[in-house]
Amino acid sequence: MKKIKRIIRDVPQHWVGDGFPVRSLFSYGGGNEFDPFLLLDYAGPHEFGPDQARRGVGEHPHKGFETVTILYQGELEHRDSSGGHGTIGPGDVQWMTAASGIVHEEFHSRRFAKAGGVLEMVQLWVNLRAKDKTSPPKYQDLRDDQFPRMELPNNAGTVRVISGEFMGHTGPASTFTPVNVWDLQLAAQGKAEIEVPDGHTCVVIVHRGGVRINSEAAKAVELIHFEREGNIINIESESISRILVLTGEPIKEPVVGQGPFVMNTREEIRQAMSEYQSGKMGHLAPHK
Repeated sequence: MKKIKRIIRDVPQHWVGDGFPVRSLFSYGGGNEFDPFLLLDYAGPHEFGPDQARRGVGEHPHKGFETVTILYQGELEHRDSSGGHGTIGPGDVQWMTAASGIVHEEFHSRRFAKAGGVLEMVQLWVNLRAKDKTSPPKYQDLRDDQFPRMELPNNAGTVRVISGEFMGHTGPASTFTPVNVWDLQLAAQGKAEIEVPDGHTCVVIVHRGGVRINSEAAKAVELIHFEREGNIINIESESISRILVLTGEPIKEPVVGQGPFVMNTREEIRQAMSEYQSGKMGHLAPHK
């Protein structure tokens, strides 16, 4: 059984742009203990009224890693300088590889803004190995119906496989290093034994409901961080619950970051800033 390292609770909420009320459950500024993961923001659930304004985050750069946006409620529009674009709704995922450098924007969709509604999402930053940080940017637009689903034993609940492998089913997201992203919906009083790779960094995020993880109680919005040794997690749901399980093989390389750039050295950060300022990461066309 994996030993719990700590439970992160009572994280204050702050705004990213004017469209994302988030709790930052961890970030790379605290060290490299979540390797290969760099940051995890949980946004919402937050109800927005009808609005003609474009709420979100305007044009900004990234380099050296990937951003993974998992949408549970609401609708988002994305554009980037590699040509990637799309609108995602409940259950959809966008997996953007910034790698050698990209500029993008994220806003509530026009339809969602006009109608209003509840926004709930997770954004995860995944680090890249030094050799992959110079790869071309890319964009994976993943739809809810692409993800394999399977029933947990004893009617404990269901699992969506976004990336990696679970019970012989492989998620559609392409990753540079081994990363598992599993979305679990648990029945009340459901019990499940989840096997994860030994040696991986592993975290569980509770979205809603209440659970006991290896006998420790956790509720929304809380994060359970495990030691890397061991491969079994026992979950008991006290109510109908939803959790996200993340595991990743540590990259074990230096992490030097500044804002939207995460590289291996301070000199590479200076280079990334220069590339952005000189326009080498591209720009977005004006909105029509």
